[in-house]
Amino acid sequence: MSDNIQKEDVNALISFLKETNRFTQGPKVREFEQVWSEWLGVKHSLFVNSGSSANYITMAVLRDLYGEGEVIVPPIAWSSDIASVFAAGHTPVFVDIEKKNLAMQEKEILSHITDKTRAVFLTHVLGFKGLSGPLLKALRERDIPLIEDVCESHGAMMDGQKCGTFGLASNFSFYYAHHMSTIEGGMICTNDDRFYQYCRLYRSHGMVRESTDENFKADIARQYPDLRPEFLFLVPGYNMRSTELNAVIGLNQIKRLDANNKRRAENFKLFLDNLDPKKYFTDFDIEGAVNYAFVLLLREPDDAMFQRVTEALRENGVEFRRGTAGGGNLARQPFVRERLPGFDPASLKNAEFVHSYGFYTGNYPDLSEEKILSLCKLLNAI
Repeated sequence: MSDNIQKEDVNALISFLKETNRFTQGPKVREFEQVWSEWLGVKHSLFVNSGSSANYITMAVLRDLYGEGEVIVPPIAWSSDIASVFAAGHTPVFVDIEKKNLAMQEKEILSHITDKTRAVFLTHVLGFKGLSGPLLKALRERDIPLIEDVCESHGAMMDGQKCGTFGLASNFSFYYAHHMSTIEGGMICTNDDRFYQYCRLYRSHGMVRESTDENFKADIARQYPDLRPEFLFLVPGYNMRSTELNAVIGLNQIKRLDANNKRRAENFKLFLDNLDPKKYFTDFDIEGAVNYAFVLLLREPDDAMFQRVTEALRENGVEFRRGTAGGGNLARQPFVRERLPGFDPASLKNAEFVHSYGFYTGNYPDLSEEKILSLCKLLNAI
């Protein structure tokens, strides 16, 4: 990967440090939240200290407002997606994925909905859009909340609308390697006023004073007259706030986001156009995609070829990850198997294929065409 923190970001931070004595959550955080809401197209955004914290808060608020139950999840995602479901007291229900976008299969999602289903937690993996119009319509008809994990897909689009604006809430990560970075940080986005107010509480120890709804605060204070309103903890929250410093970097980085996404999309198309489709899967759905990585998937199961690709990438100094996002099939991870001992990870056929025969390598805006073509040449010769 290329360095995602540029000199202009550092200079903006230095200038800020010289002119302020407020470093924890404050006006810059609120400004970043507003700018992000306008860029994405949502009513509310809440800046937190990581995408994982965004996952955790979202699942906790889902529990408080909709009750504990089952949450339909993908096996190709990140560990905190699944961990947050467990932490909130829900039960994850895994369904298999499509190879074309690494997202959950629409039919599988709908067939696993029961009266215990509290939400579908859909991940837009590695810059692909994972949602479809028919799926969205079906969830609305069944009154099933959609939570979008867009941590790896800032700016991915469906029908001209940004992913992260379709569901009850969405989560983003601004980790160092993603489309834009605040070094560490994440965002929760929603158009639902009540959901947003509960997220605000969870971000700051569960304190009611963090709410921006005066009627809500007054109502809670009346219910607990024996407690001081400034120290009234309604929900079991923690400190998941971010800082003014992270917000300053975010405000500077978002200026480049759209242009960088355009370049990443061009890079990925060039990569796929020059990769041997007989050896590698190239039938990805790249419409609306903004991939920050080159997804490399063998066309057919071939352990020997997988090993040759691994060795060739290492020998040529190409940084890569096996199994794509999260290392592959998350249903195989110890923390999942311990809690779902009766579930067979091998039943997720496409996730298993990605787990065994998938990679990704870095895709960044200043990656040269020459390097992309050289990588394709190397892979095609295997």
